[in-house]
Amino acid sequence: MDTRSPLELLNDRHSAKRRMGAKRLRKLKDPSAGPALLEALQKEVQDPRTWETQYQMVMALGECGYAPALPYLQELASHPFDATMVYVAIGDALVRLGREHENDASPVLRLMETGNDTLIDGAFRAVAMLRMRPATEAVREILRFVTPRDSSDGLRFWIAAAAAGWEGEEVAKFLRACVKGARPDVREAAAASLQGKYLKWNPL
Repeated sequence: MDTRSPLELLNDRHSAKRRMGAKRLRKLKDPSAGPALLEALQKEVQDPRTWETQYQMVMALGECGYAPALPYLQELASHPFDATMVYVAIGDALVRLGREHENDASPVLRLMETGNDTLIDGAFRAVAMLRMRPATEAVREILRFVTPRDSSDGLRFWIAAAAAGWEGEEVAKFLRACVKGARPDVREAAAASLQGKYLKWNPL
């Protein structure tokens, strides 16, 4: 096992080691690691082959709550990535870092306007993982966005998972529809949310 500090690993010449450092920093959630992570990410995005490492660095910036990274991540949201999983991480981090308060869904609503489903998927995932309880109108906007989608659409999953703490008949109606849908994971998330229970999810 590599005993070097996560910050040291960020400067290793091997992408796998840099990814290991980012994963460790993601778990530590230490804002003081933000400057080093941001610098490392700016170098990393120059090599499209290391998308898995880029993904973990973006996630670490979000988990560490390093708000100064927000402008750069907003730029990356329109960067052409072949590996769309990087967009998922960016969407997640933009929600974490862009909130004015813990239940502020305005970053989510902005990302919904981008037309990039993988960015939106990341944003919805953050809502679920953070157990956010957006304002009633924000919940309505989110539901208006996902409800018309096919029952097998992946964007329904994280909203079904997030809705455990949401209230109202519109929410219940959406969840009941999800329970009858095609995807087992969406059905499981919706069934738990109808009972007001958050399940434990472990995204990459």
